[in-house]
Amino acid sequence: MTVFSGVQRRRYWSDEQKHALVSAISAPGANVAEISRLVDVRPGQIYRWRRQLEQAGHGFAQVQVQPDPDPAPVAVAGTAIIVEFERAIVRIPAGASPGLAAAVLRSVKP
Repeated sequence: MTVFSGVQRRRYWSDEQKHALVSAISAPGANVAEISRLVDVRPGQIYRWRRQLEQAGHGFAQVQVQPDPDPAPVAVAGTAIIVEFERAIVRIPAGASPGLAAAVLRSVKP
């Protein structure tokens, strides 16, 4: 049971706490209902925080780096990063600014 006293009637969730809960529901095998019960919030609140974080540009992306077992002879001069989505492959040149790279990756939604 949570007892609220004083002027503040609602709980305050810091950005770090929101990030932690949104990250927790993104884990493989995570159950949003169980996680929301543990922290005593409704599942919809966690989903709302996730949408807010995505709109703020603080979205989450799972990245796995694996060696290519059969490297294809694709040569792109100066490529620093290659990101593969279901429907697109993004090659970011070494000289691209971080802001430009972030904008391009946000525009390609999987």
